[in-house]
Amino acid sequence: MYEIDGALTRRAASRIPPGVAKVLSAVEESAESTKLWCGAAAVMAWKGGWRGRRAAAAGLTAMAVAQLVSNGVCKQLAGRPRPPAEWIPHDEVADRPDSSSFPSGHTAAAVAFTAAVAPTWPAAGAVCALPATMVAVERVQSGAHYPSDVAAGAVIGLAGAWLARRAPALFLRHWP
Repeated sequence: MYEIDGALTRRAASRIPPGVAKVLSAVEESAESTKLWCGAAAVMAWKGGWRGRRAAAAGLTAMAVAQLVSNGVCKQLAGRPRPPAEWIPHDEVADRPDSSSFPSGHTAAAVAFTAAVAPTWPAAGAVCALPATMVAVERVQSGAHYPSDVAAGAVIGLAGAWLARRAPALFLRHWP
């Protein structure tokens, strides 16, 4: 698995055109500290009526769950180093965090938000899917993560979305 991860990381870092890389970086920067997703939730709640408020609440809840699991638990347990700097042929490699590479918290948040929004408001979910995908690609292209880190982040995000959408019903069903 390590060989495949390494080959894919080197390929993504060297083959994405500089103009595309700049766009990916700008989207990732807007998603830093969940700013993009919180902003999207605010717009949904403001302009989307009851459906927008429900979608925003589901997205924010799922994102919080995914962030807790990815950054609060998994990164603390994994301790995986970032891809080697010499694999990344551009200067973005200097701007990576020191925390564990596994899993991608950015991807977990992006997928969680998008997957939780989509069932309530499919059009908003479709709009969120593009920057969520761009964040995931950027994390590998910039050398911040291996593809397996991003895949694990996506799985955590999907699980967070599932839990955020199902937890209230499960809780009420088992309430005395």
